[in-house]
Amino acid sequence: MSQTTKTADPATVQDSREPTRHPIELLILSALMLISAVLCLVFLAKKPFWFDEAFSVELARFNWHNFAGLVWKREGNMALYYLLLRGWAPFGHSPFFFRSLSVLPAVATVPVVYWLGRRLYDARTGLIAATLLTFNAWHIRYAQEARSYSLFVFLAALSSAFLIAYLLRPSPQTRAGHVLASSLAVYAHFYAGLLVIAQWLSLRFLDREQIPQATNRNWRWIVLLTAPAMIFVAKTGASPLHWIQRPGINDLYQFSEQITGNGGVLLVLAYVVACIAALLPITWTEWQVPRSAWRVRFLPIWLLFPVLFTLAVSIVRPLFLGRYFVFCLPALVLLAGAGLARVNRTWLLILALGVFLVLSLKGTMSYYDHDFDLTRDNWAGVSKYVLTNSHPGDALVFHAAMGRMPYQFFQSLARNSATAPAIVFPGKGGSLDFHELLAKPTPEDLRAIAVEYNRVWVVLMNHGTASYPDTTTRVLDEIFSRSFPEPERQNFFPATEVRLYSRNR
Repeated sequence: MSQTTKTADPATVQDSREPTRHPIELLILSALMLISAVLCLVFLAKKPFWFDEAFSVELARFNWHNFAGLVWKREGNMALYYLLLRGWAPFGHSPFFFRSLSVLPAVATVPVVYWLGRRLYDARTGLIAATLLTFNAWHIRYAQEARSYSLFVFLAALSSAFLIAYLLRPSPQTRAGHVLASSLAVYAHFYAGLLVIAQWLSLRFLDREQIPQATNRNWRWIVLLTAPAMIFVAKTGASPLHWIQRPGINDLYQFSEQITGNGGVLLVLAYVVACIAALLPITWTEWQVPRSAWRVRFLPIWLLFPVLFTLAVSIVRPLFLGRYFVFCLPALVLLAGAGLARVNRTWLLILALGVFLVLSLKGTMSYYDHDFDLTRDNWAGVSKYVLTNSHPGDALVFHAAMGRMPYQFFQSLARNSATAPAIVFPGKGGSLDFHELLAKPTPEDLRAIAVEYNRVWVVLMNHGTASYPDTTTRVLDEIFSRSFPEPERQNFFPATEVRLYSRNR
């Protein structure tokens, strides 16, 4: 079956050709990539290394048996990132080093967004969109975290870039690029499945004569290659996301501030105006339109469909969390870039772009000072407190088995951990099987620990309140109260408590 489009009119043929690049474009793009690298590397290690980051590193350090077992049983999301981090981890040990892996795809996203803007519109739009992305605080924020989000954004943008390339010039290479980038995006984060659906949905609005006849193969291949991820989701359901709260109006406004770059209501309004300018004039009377009109359907669907769909599902089962939609950021800057590019007078364009950059830099400087989309836990403080005050022969119990992961990370950074307590749950000392990370301490485990040790450290995480503790905490309180006097307690914000049970008090 032929992979060429059915139409061969001059406009389509001209559209399929690679536009000639002017050297100044490449110079500006290179400068933007350099600026992006600098902004992402500045203060890279300033923010505390929090639970999710430390967990990622420790998971990457597991042997293959435990790594594969835990990924398949519980941590299937972000599996691609864990594999990349597994190859990165042996070459360094500091938080700066581990976070630097995320800087690479963040910087690489800049030229991909430029290419998208260039092929959907023109070089002017591509450079404006790449500039907006470079200075966006949310983009910088996730370039500075040892998690999968910057990789997720890069692969989402690359998937859309290959889709456009395939539509313009269908070939085995562009098809393979779209299928591979889309599939890898799903393994970087499961919410990339919403991007694939958005792409498929957007093609319902494109003139059938401009869609390659074999396009359906792309979707079949993506479904086939992501089948393990879909099996994992079907197996685990939404249980890993049980902690997500039902979103409200305030959550949606916070998301709008986050995705536009932490610049406050003025930057939100500036993006709204620019996006509206990109969409006008637009007529929705025609269902299927040529490519020149389709682009103003494709980008809004990429930007809005994943969010609106998840909000609808969240009425029944809350699944909306702002950072899971960071992959919509390229669509936002492309739309805004298209709106700004419509400003005809150069001085007025410079003024408008300057407003965006000033507000974006304000958001970035604010982010360097403090986070704006989450509250980091203090596992560094928890680990330091235990390691500093422990005695030889002490035992250590983690109320939530996964708490062992960040503790082990910070223990590996400690200069002297010779008196570190012996971990007795989960696992026993240095021995650990991934199944133990999925378990809870049993009453039999706790009774044996209370008998064997004179000093027991207990680290509790998300264990409820003093008035309404969770089941594991109630059992622990009941058993340890029989063998120990009232423990020493130290609280670490948020929702983490360290107790020392000692018979010698």
